[in-house]
Amino acid sequence: MHLATIRRPAMTDSDPPVEETRLAPVALVPTFRSGPRVGWSDGAGRHERTIDRRLVVGSAPGSDLALADETVSRVHAELEPRADGLWVRDLGSRNGTYVEGLRVAGARVPNGARIRLGNTELVVDYSAAQDRPIEVWPNDRFGDLVGASVPMRELFATLSRIAPMDASVLVQGETGTGKELVARAIHDASPRAGKPFVVVDCAALPENLLDAELFGHARGAFTGAVAARAGAIESADGGTVFLDEVGELPITMQPKLLRVLEARVVRRVGETGYRPIDVRFISATHRDLLTMVNAGEFREDLYFRLAVIPAVVPPLRERKQDIERLVAHFLDLPQGATVSADLMRQIIDRPWRGNVRELRNFVERARALGAAQALALDDPRSSARMPAAADVTSAPGAAIFQQAYKGFREAWIDAGEKEYVRRLLERHQRNVTAAAREADVDRTYIYRLIRKHEL
Repeated sequence: MHLATIRRPAMTDSDPPVEETRLAPVALVPTFRSGPRVGWSDGAGRHERTIDRRLVVGSAPGSDLALADETVSRVHAELEPRADGLWVRDLGSRNGTYVEGLRVAGARVPNGARIRLGNTELVVDYSAAQDRPIEVWPNDRFGDLVGASVPMRELFATLSRIAPMDASVLVQGETGTGKELVARAIHDASPRAGKPFVVVDCAALPENLLDAELFGHARGAFTGAVAARAGAIESADGGTVFLDEVGELPITMQPKLLRVLEARVVRRVGETGYRPIDVRFISATHRDLLTMVNAGEFREDLYFRLAVIPAVVPPLRERKQDIERLVAHFLDLPQGATVSADLMRQIIDRPWRGNVRELRNFVERARALGAAQALALDDPRSSARMPAAADVTSAPGAAIFQQAYKGFREAWIDAGEKEYVRRLLERHQRNVTAAAREADVDRTYIYRLIRKHEL
């Protein structure tokens, strides 16, 4: 499905034609993918299944592949078919995950190997791989999302199928992959498109404000509540609530959100009555919620309520063929125009750990400073990140000084801030709590800086 503008004929000769926007079907293009088969026996008997997508394995009934084995953690491991074979990843299970008797955190599984989870062994068979038809989107755009690669067009096809539904969606992906754009594209292609799309950044709000932000408050509910106020969920009635960085939601808030998801009612802070709501929930996170479930940091029942339909956004390194198209999109180039082949090779060769957001920021820097200076500033091997004060004029980033003062000041502060946070995270092995403690700031601010600088 997608939103299409349809020109409806006039009712009479004197009336003008009427344009209206409505959901219209799109013919999806079929392609094929194969995946290995796994066989296992558990308390419910003998089973076989083709692994053609990422699956959560565990004893919880909501798992994609549920094992009838009480020695298996409720969310135990993840199976993912890749181009080089089947990969297994432990999710912090209590008994561990083993491949051919060796305990692993993550590993590629050879043909015929056995994966042991608890008392259950899954035998992997590549020779039994079967082609399965999958659908891809017919073009390189879905809403504001851009991508011609197969992973992105497959994602677009998935979004087109889930958009008309009301089921909760969990958008997963690395920092900078465009999770909010995915949420917005789902909303805009849904029957709720004309209704509110309300964003709640769970990482940016202090814990003591989240309750009132999500659910609202009555007049006088706390100091400063001079008037009653609807929360984000109530304000989105008829539309969509996007819970960004839902993995940062404090454990004390999670039961309240679970009740909203189950009962479809909210209670404002300071009130005793409940108000019915009609909203769709889309959540996003770059964190590993399943590992957090096993660590007791995220409720299992809330996870399965939020992840009724999972949508995984591929990182830019898995769709490098989209980079040229994205650069042209950010530069707003005319159809068929592009940048020089040499410059594009340099851009494509970059790691882009910050994904599409980092690429977009690079293009903006290139507009302001020129491509050569933007490349120098982004090069991790270059001292242009933070030139030494004694040798600034000969540093590779010396062009930073050859602009208006305001531009110089912003670029200098930005580069210094990015380098400070990078080194801070490196010292603490990316433990945000420890990094925030050393920096003497709230950890939510560290998360904002990580997102800002694509770290």
